[in-house]
Amino acid sequence: MDFGIGFLSNNVMLPIIDLFYSIVPSYGLAIVALTLVVRFALYPLSAGSIRNMRRMRIVQPLMQKRMQEVKERYKDDPQKQQEEMMKTQQEFGNPLAGCLPLLVQMPVLLALFATLRGSPFSSANYTVNLQVFPAEQIERIQPQAFATAPQNIYISDGEHVKVTAILPGGNKMAVGEKTKIEYQTPDGKVFQQLLAEHPETNLVPEWKITKGEDRVKIDEQGNIEALQTGDVTITGSIPGLASNKGFLFIDALGRVGAIDPDGTVHWDIVAMIVGFGISLYVSQILSGQNSTSSNPQQDTVNKITPVIFSGMFLFFPLPAGVLMYMVIGNIFQTLQTYILSREPLPEELQKIVESQDKEKQTETKTIPFEPKSSKKKATNS
Repeated sequence: MDFGIGFLSNNVMLPIIDLFYSIVPSYGLAIVALTLVVRFALYPLSAGSIRNMRRMRIVQPLMQKRMQEVKERYKDDPQKQQEEMMKTQQEFGNPLAGCLPLLVQMPVLLALFATLRGSPFSSANYTVNLQVFPAEQIERIQPQAFATAPQNIYISDGEHVKVTAILPGGNKMAVGEKTKIEYQTPDGKVFQQLLAEHPETNLVPEWKITKGEDRVKIDEQGNIEALQTGDVTITGSIPGLASNKGFLFIDALGRVGAIDPDGTVHWDIVAMIVGFGISLYVSQILSGQNSTSSNPQQDTVNKITPVIFSGMFLFFPLPAGVLMYMVIGNIFQTLQTYILSREPLPEELQKIVESQDKEKQTETKTIPFEPKSSKKKATNS
């Protein structure tokens, strides 16, 4: 039994979507509600990471200074140096301690991401790998039925079933042999029969040969004919029920990419990409990552990170519904960072901050003086 990403998606995320859709029949609002529910559930873990980052940002200059002193003091005794450095790290805290909450929440966020990339918001994709053998060789191969992993497919609003792609005769074929890929439920119900029971639904499965186009041919019904020996990969897709439905300024939740091959620009996608970059930049400012430091290279990296991450969605496009989730999640994270940054600091951290402020004030105080001229005045002899 799967207790990983698929389990969370099928048994936690989809029921939440169904619940909110039953209250307000809008898949866009269902995405918003699902994102907020997950983010609020993970709030304590995220808060722990943010607080640890804030703490480490404050103590880091003092910790680095202390580490340098230990290195110089025990430079001739590596073992003692290592012991003292570990004591110093324990005193100030481990910078990696904030990563544990992030690792714990990652499976939940990945499950949320996977849920929004499938039905009903986007097409569900199935990969079928075939091997074509000479006719005389296939007789020595024992046929074995082939089936892909099942996926939840919405066949009507609020109703979804698990569907898998199967090859009853197996995925090993002889040249000239014909077979058919069929979509079925785990109990053997054909997908076309499900569609016939829901005439209001218009889901037309598609097939595409992604490897070995000259070795097989396939029609719209999934009928395959083997032509040449070799490996073949076929990708089938069932459209998402809500992929063409809009929400607010978004034209279609399942649309992928900001620019079509014909040059058409989808400004709703562009707006979300820009919004993602802005929210990421603001979050960095609130967390102190964009504050001026003594490392110019790190400052440059921090400034261009939002641009890189936002631009990535132009080259590796995601469905509009997934982008919407990422923007909402980023805004939530930014608000959380803002709220936590206003928390009073513990007494020991406040003392460190006050000490650092005094040092900065001392460094900025300068005594006026008149620079000496580099040229000596000529004297009358």
